[in-house]
Amino acid sequence: MKALQVSKVTKSYDADPVLRGVSLVLEAGERAALMGPSGSGKSTLLNCVGGIDRVDEGEITVDGRSLSGLDEEGLCQLRRNTVSTVFQFFHLLPTLNASENVEFPLQLAGLSDGERKERVTELIEEVGLSHRAHAMPHELSGGEMQRVAIARALSIRPRLILADEPTGNLDSTTGDAILDLLESLSDRHGIAMLLVTHSRNVTRICERTFEMRDGKIVGQDEAESE
Repeated sequence: MKALQVSKVTKSYDADPVLRGVSLVLEAGERAALMGPSGSGKSTLLNCVGGIDRVDEGEITVDGRSLSGLDEEGLCQLRRNTVSTVFQFFHLLPTLNASENVEFPLQLAGLSDGERKERVTELIEEVGLSHRAHAMPHELSGGEMQRVAIARALSIRPRLILADEPTGNLDSTTGDAILDLLESLSDRHGIAMLLVTHSRNVTRICERTFEMRDGKIVGQDEAESE
C-alpha cells in the first residue's frame, strides 16, 4: 500500500493560489525531499498532508485513507495514529522532561501506563538519549532536542513522518547525525518520510527529490543507486 498519494491538489488563501495541481506518490518506507524557494508551497503541502489544512480540490490519501472523507475528529485520529511531524524548532513541551515529551502522544492515544513506559524506554534508547531521559528541554542541546522530537514522532508507530526543515536549526555536524538517525529509523521501521528542506544535503538520505516552484512540482530527481 502507498504511504502517501497526492493527486491534483489545489489550495488558495484569500483567492491567492498556493498549490496548483500538485501530485506525488510515496511508497511505504520511501523517503523523499521536497525542495524549492520560500513561498513555493512546500509548507502548505505539508500542512494539507498532515490534515492541518484542507485542500480546495484534488485528493490526498494517507496509508489508504482519503483525507477528504474525514471529519475533524477523523483528522485528529490520523495525526494520533498514522502521521507524525518533526519540526525545525522541535516544539517540545517545556514543562515535561525528555521521556515525558515522548510519552505525551501515547497518553492522548489512550495506551496503558505499562505500554507507555515500555515504548518510551525503547525509543529513548533508540535515539541514543537514555542518559538524558529525565532532562528538561532547556537542559538539552539542539541535537538532543531534535532526537527527543524524533522519538516522540515515532512513539505512535506512524506510517508517515513529515519533517519540516528537520536540520534547519542545527549546525552541520549535528544535522548530519540527525539525518543519519532519520535514515536508520526509517529503514528499520519501514516508515515513509517527506522532508521539506532548503538544504541539498538532506537529499542524500532520500530516494527521490521533488522540486517545487510557484505552487507546482516542476521537477523530480531519482537517487543514484550505489
